[in-house]
Amino acid sequence: MPELPEVEALAGYLRERAVGRRVDRVEVAAINALKTYDPPPSSVVGRAVVDARRHGKFLDVVLDGGLHLVVHLARAGWLHYREAFASAVPLRPGKGPVALRVRLDDGSGFDLTEAGTQKKLAVYLVPDPAQVPGVAKLGPDALGADLSTFSERLRSRRGQVKGVLTDQQVLAGVGNAYSDEILHAARLSPFALTDRLTDEQLGALHAATRQVLGDAVARSVGQRAAELKGEKRAGLKVHARTGLPCPVCGDTVREVSFADSSLQYCPGCQTGGKPLADRRLSRLVR
Repeated sequence: MPELPEVEALAGYLRERAVGRRVDRVEVAAINALKTYDPPPSSVVGRAVVDARRHGKFLDVVLDGGLHLVVHLARAGWLHYREAFASAVPLRPGKGPVALRVRLDDGSGFDLTEAGTQKKLAVYLVPDPAQVPGVAKLGPDALGADLSTFSERLRSRRGQVKGVLTDQQVLAGVGNAYSDEILHAARLSPFALTDRLTDEQLGALHAATRQVLGDAVARSVGQRAAELKGEKRAGLKVHARTGLPCPVCGDTVREVSFADSSLQYCPGCQTGGKPLADRRLSRLVR
């Protein structure tokens, strides 16, 4: 799932490549991905791209005349920038992974694609990003929140810190992968309860959030869209590394599985050497 660093990098890439170009054509191949109907997609034709921004994990392509093409890439969505399209033939609805294509006046453009069977990629065409329900509910940006705001937000929602950290209404931008990395850097169990965190632990968690996200943004910004997924994987220390040695302490990275997701952690760094029990099978070890 693209998270704050990748969406920030995509916005930066669009600012560098697409700003100043006019939209030549918009093709919608997956009508279920388009969550708004007024104004219609055809209304963006002829408008110039004037900016690209990020709201949490939402990408906002700003068009002149006050329109915003807001995209949530969900778990399996991605943006592919094309310097030139192989064919001028319009997309066929329901065929292939491309949900929406934007062609620009210099022959370049981008595809919004989604892999897998769970189609959750969402595209909104709105005069104001705040009209997108997910954007309107976002908490403070995880990378920009100061320690006081960060601590207040975490303590405002009682629960396991992994879940609270990824709640977009608490803090915006952190998903499954970077929450694993942040908790590893802060040396906290993913199942630690937010109302039991000490001021020292919250300080460490805030510092880890700034460090992990900041480093990821620094690595990602300036990369081509096609390179971002590989860049993300290369920077991970525990997420998606089950069974491999922790690069910090050498202990084996372990996993806890859920119905439709999983988390990874290092017992040596985060839980005093004690493996966490799989939630599906037994009680949690905190």
